[in-house]
Amino acid sequence: MRAPRGGRPAGRGTKRGLAALGLALALLTGACAQGSTGSAGTSEASARSASARAAAARERLAKNTLVPLEGEAPAPELPVTVDSSDGRKVTVTDASRILPLNGGVAEIVFTLGLGDRVVGRDITATFEEAKKLPQVTKAHDVSAESVLSLEPTVVLADTDTGPEEAIDQIRDAGIPVVVLDPATELSDVTTRTTRIAEALGVPAAGRALNTRMSDELAAARAAVPEGSRPKVAFLYLRGSAAVYLIGGRGSGADSLLDAAGAVDAGTDAGLDRPFTPITTEALAQAQPDVILMMTKGLESVGGLDGLLRIPGIAQTPAGMNRRIVDLEDGVLLSFGPRTPLVIDILVDRVHRK
Repeated sequence: MRAPRGGRPAGRGTKRGLAALGLALALLTGACAQGSTGSAGTSEASARSASARAAAARERLAKNTLVPLEGEAPAPELPVTVDSSDGRKVTVTDASRILPLNGGVAEIVFTLGLGDRVVGRDITATFEEAKKLPQVTKAHDVSAESVLSLEPTVVLADTDTGPEEAIDQIRDAGIPVVVLDPATELSDVTTRTTRIAEALGVPAAGRALNTRMSDELAAARAAVPEGSRPKVAFLYLRGSAAVYLIGGRGSGADSLLDAAGAVDAGTDAGLDRPFTPITTEALAQAQPDVILMMTKGLESVGGLDGLLRIPGIAQTPAGMNRRIVDLEDGVLLSFGPRTPLVIDILVDRVHRK
């Protein structure tokens, strides 16, 4: 507090100053008293926030529906010429009949507000809005005849969409085919959204969707508790086909786990390939605190009890504590507009004690 000017005797102004100083000291003392519990309080607040966000995310995913951008659906401004990931330049003149050949791509198209223009789907488009559409894939192979029968004006595919002969047949029929790079990490979501929006003549909607997803991801990450870095192993299992793999660098799950404040156990153990066959040695080296799986993968091995019978699983901290997190197949690695919901759930589930 500044001393009274000109040697004036202490009056009401000075007394008010002394009172303010006393209040400030009291608040400071209280803050210091809370210092020892502030970290715990922050952790508890983060846990409550994560739990609330996860509950809302689970409710959204249970409905299996999408939330389009607010406002009127965008009107495509065409023609546009865009770069395709197969090295071609593709000109799109009509977006009235869109056919996405990937579930994550379909989610983006619908969320941009163009769902009423979509005429078909592939097997990985499992959300409610797409279920009524005719399926144009058998297993994961595209049927050129099925695609052509829907008379699409533009087809959106991935570099791993095939067979190649089917894509060539669609292209030879005069239909523009825009090929996109597969999404294998979180940063690919915005890139794909931008490219899809540009190809369909709605770049402003793409920017709006990217902003929305960025805000949602930031809010999910803010709920990560301080000081918690659990090791999580992503297992890709298909018991009926005897497929037992553990994820490593580039699996896609590694990027999601990093965003959720966790350590990818496979990558941390030195697995530099996306997937490696599960061995007891690999599991012993990874030592995951939590195991992350796709729901159908867990079901394919007989649920939790069946999973624990796989050699090496029961001996990990995750197996001993039965800490298994599973998420719906069509959502976990879709890298689309619902990916922030995945992060919300992971933040809550993998950091639980």
